[in-house]
Amino acid sequence: MTKPTTGKKRWVIDSLVLIFSIIVVAQLLTYAVPQGKFERVPYPKNPAREMVVPGSYASVAEADQVTLMPWHFLTAVIKGLEAAHEIVFLVFLVGGVIALLRATGAIDAFLHTAVAKLGGSPWILIGGCLLLFGLGSWTIGMGEEYVPLIPILVTMSLAMKMDALVAMGMIWVPYGIGWACAGTNPFGILIAQDIAGLAPTSGWPFRLGILVIFLAVGFHHVYRYARKVQKNPELSLVADVDYSKGFEAPADVTLTLPRLGILAVFVLGIVGFVFGASTQGWYIGELLTIFLGVGLLAAFIGRLGAVRTSKTFIDGASEMTAAALIIGFARAIEVVLNDGQIIDTVIHSIAGLLEGAGPDVAAVGMLAVQSVCNFFIPSGSGQAFVTMPIMSPLATITGVPQQVAVLAYQFGDGLSNMLIPTNALVMGTLALGRIPYGRWLRFAAPLLAKLLLVAVIVLVVAVHMGDSLGLY
Repeated sequence: MTKPTTGKKRWVIDSLVLIFSIIVVAQLLTYAVPQGKFERVPYPKNPAREMVVPGSYASVAEADQVTLMPWHFLTAVIKGLEAAHEIVFLVFLVGGVIALLRATGAIDAFLHTAVAKLGGSPWILIGGCLLLFGLGSWTIGMGEEYVPLIPILVTMSLAMKMDALVAMGMIWVPYGIGWACAGTNPFGILIAQDIAGLAPTSGWPFRLGILVIFLAVGFHHVYRYARKVQKNPELSLVADVDYSKGFEAPADVTLTLPRLGILAVFVLGIVGFVFGASTQGWYIGELLTIFLGVGLLAAFIGRLGAVRTSKTFIDGASEMTAAALIIGFARAIEVVLNDGQIIDTVIHSIAGLLEGAGPDVAAVGMLAVQSVCNFFIPSGSGQAFVTMPIMSPLATITGVPQQVAVLAYQFGDGLSNMLIPTNALVMGTLALGRIPYGRWLRFAAPLLAKLLLVAVIVLVVAVHMGDSLGLY
C-alpha cells in the first residue's frame, strides 16, 4: 500500500512510548495506593499455581512494606523481558522461520494462488479465519500459536487490496471472542469452573451458541471495514504506513511440487502442535521446537544451502526486534505492580464495590471488574486464580448463579484482551504488522463496545434463565 498524497497528518500513538508511559504510571501508583495482599494457597489440581483465599485480604504490615527506588521501573523492564522470555524467543524464531519459508517461495506461491481464487470474495477468507481461530481459542485456548500467521495474513490482505488492520482483525478478534465464550479452554474456563465448584465444561452448548453470535458481530465489523478499504484505499486507517517492503510478492509464484511439500510440512507442524497441546500438555517450548524443525526442513526441501539458510534466518529474526521488545516491556507493567505490592489492593477495592448489589447489577458489575482486572493481570489463568476465589463467594452473596460469575470472568478477560496495551501478544504483533496502537484502538474500540453490549445482555438473560439455557 502506498502512502496517500492528501498530506493529511494522522494522530499516532507509538506502542513502545505508550507502554513505557504506563510502566512509569504504575510505579507512581505504588507510592499512592495502600499496600495489601491476599493469602494464597496451592491450587489442589496444580500445586505449582496458587489461588487467593477469599476474605483474606489484609494491609501489609509496616515492617514489610516496600518503597520502590526511583529507577525501579528500569529494573522492571529487565524482569519483564525475563518473564516473557518464551514469547520473546517465539517471536524471534517465528521471524526467522517465516523468512525461510518465504525464501523458498512456498508461502508467496500459496498466497498468489489463494488470492487468485478468493480475490473477489474476501468474506470467505475473513469468515473462515474468524471461525477457525475462534474455535481454536474456544477449545484449547490458542493464542501464541497465531503469531506465525501474522506476516502471512498481512501479505494476503494487501494482495486482496485490504490492509494490515484486516489481517490483525482476522486473528485477534476471534482470539478474544474464543476466550470470552470458551467451552473447554483448559487455561481459562476449566480453572474458573473448578474454583466455582462447577462441573468441568458444564454449559458448553450455551457457550458454543453465544460464540456464534459474538463471531457474527465480529465478522460484520471486520468485513464492513475491509470492503470500505477495498473501495477506497485512502480510507484505510494505516494508509500512511509504508508496506512497499517486506510484504511484496516475488516474481516467481508458481506452486511447484517442492513448494507444496514445504507447505505440507508447515501445516503438519501446526496440526501436530495443536494435537500435542490438547492431549500431551505441550506449550511454548514444544511450539518452538516444532517451528524450528519446520524451518530446517523447508530450507532442505527448498535447497537454500547452509549459508543462505543461516543468513535468511538471522535477517528474518532481526526484523522481529521491535515486536519482541514491546512484549517484554508490556510484561514489565505487571512486574511493577507486583513488586509494589498493590495489585491485590486494586482487585480487593473494585470487587468490594459489588457487595450489596442485586443479581443483575452484580453480574454486570463483575464483568466491569474482570475487565479492569484484565488490564493488571492479562494472563487468563492468572486472572482466574486471583479473581474467581473472590467472585465466587460474592456471587453467592448477591444471588448470581456460579455459571454467570464464570461467564462474567470469561467476558471480562477475553473481550478486552484484543485491546488492552498490557496484552503482550497483541502489542507485539501490532509492531510486527507495522500498526500504530492508536490505529488499532480506532479499529477495535467500536467493536469492543458492541461486544460488551452483547455480553451485558447475555449476562442479564443468564441470571434469569440460566437453568433453561443449560447453565447449571
